[in-house]
Amino acid sequence: MKKLLIYIGIATVLLQVGCTKDFTKINTDPKQTAVIDPNYLLTSAQYVYSSQGYNIFLFESMWAQTLASTSSLTSNYLSNADKYVASSGTTDYQGRIWNTDFGATDQFFTGAASLVYEAMNISKADASKDNITAICSIMKVLILEQATDVYGDIPYSQALQGKAGITQPAYDKQQDIYNSMLSELDAAIAMFDASKVLATGDMYYKGDITKWKKFTYSLMLRIAMRLTKVDAATAKQWVEKADAGGTFASIADNAFIATQNSNGHDNALARVYGVDIYQTRWSKTLIDYLRKNNDPRLTVVAEVPPDGLAANKSTAAGVTDSSVQIGLPNGFDLNGGSFDISTSAGYPGPTGTGADITPIGKYSRPTASVYANGNGPIFVLTYAETELLLAEAAARGWNVSGSAATHYANGVSAALQSLATLGSALTISAATATAYAASHPLDVSSLNNSLKQINEQYWATTGTMFNYIETWINWKRSDYPVLTPVVFPGNFSHDVIPRRQQYPPSEKTLNGTNYTAAVSTLTGGDEWNSRVWWDVP
Repeated sequence: MKKLLIYIGIATVLLQVGCTKDFTKINTDPKQTAVIDPNYLLTSAQYVYSSQGYNIFLFESMWAQTLASTSSLTSNYLSNADKYVASSGTTDYQGRIWNTDFGATDQFFTGAASLVYEAMNISKADASKDNITAICSIMKVLILEQATDVYGDIPYSQALQGKAGITQPAYDKQQDIYNSMLSELDAAIAMFDASKVLATGDMYYKGDITKWKKFTYSLMLRIAMRLTKVDAATAKQWVEKADAGGTFASIADNAFIATQNSNGHDNALARVYGVDIYQTRWSKTLIDYLRKNNDPRLTVVAEVPPDGLAANKSTAAGVTDSSVQIGLPNGFDLNGGSFDISTSAGYPGPTGTGADITPIGKYSRPTASVYANGNGPIFVLTYAETELLLAEAAARGWNVSGSAATHYANGVSAALQSLATLGSALTISAATATAYAASHPLDVSSLNNSLKQINEQYWATTGTMFNYIETWINWKRSDYPVLTPVVFPGNFSHDVIPRRQQYPPSEKTLNGTNYTAAVSTLTGGDEWNSRVWWDVP
């Protein structure tokens, strides 16, 4: 672990040198960089992509109603997420995923995809490094899948080529991007060769080719399933290919990164929650779902903080008894008006007294000892997600191994057991998880009933794993669970849950012609309620 984090530090220093603005003062081509070990760049890319913090906390964490906040209108950026109301930082945050995935406009390699693209260019010049090239290609797909799912059409075929002089890349149609991503994954799998050098800078699997093949087929499955509403035939073709190739087989295949706060490479998701621990709670929608299903996760993922304002702002251990857990309804604030949390139905009252009183003290928050742990791991892609997607594919009658009911049970059990990776306080035994899955089988009485149950489970699974961007994206794809949008005065999404993020404002000025062309394909334009290509009603 320490070796991998050292790689991040080395890569950071090298890239800062490679991006210096003094190139014009020395006899060096500013489009060239020193040839360095691509492992350094791979390590940095995986950390940059996986530990994004506020980039994906705002806005998606609360759009899908797994989290909720009593944020105020103008002083708290969480209003973007919980109420779809802009704050002073909205334009900054709407571009953060773009800039993190691609790279800031005045730098060559700081974006995660830029890092792996450069690493791939270095490694592919040496056939002995084919395994590194393959992993970098897969990482590029993983990273840009996120970007296109958030924004829609993006630069793809011409992206990441600033060194080649392409500073205003054309936007590709999302349909073309998806076709390219699937083909690139297929080619990357074929490139793996156990006789060649392994990737030493790999934070996910330490270069293990067997695990990377399973990861790639699992990613192929997820990408293919995005197409269920818009191109079922293509989805079926690639899902069946992924299943035949071999997706994740157990929770031992889960992809996650370890972090190390003491070295400055912390869990940015935990850092975000730690800062916003006071006004952030589990949503009533999620807590009600877990309670209705007598879900064992309710006994470990939630706690009611100790009484009082000071305790609510700390990570002091709270009460985990499932009987006292109450989810915070989305769309309320602490401003004293008609939307004040005290006016909500079922308001449990404040805790504390005098100056230490807090009006939101009895609402359940994520277990602070785990979710606010700066050294905690971060999930990237899991066996539970894969099994639930295979359950849906089987329910649709596609030719995958195993029944929908079996894949669903596997997914539910894995979802419960995987939480222990985040911290021992979230441990649910294999026996308990298996028994719960057996007592809550898939409803196969109709396709709609199966789709509803599978995707509600996917929502709860990714939400409690704090992979809330995937929670929101799959909600867009499946439309489950059925959510009631928050209708707050002055919201930017026309009274609906946002379906995409607007492009970063910089694109209008730095790549205006191509930006305008991309916006013209969006029904409704560059708006929060417009839908990406695969997200049809």
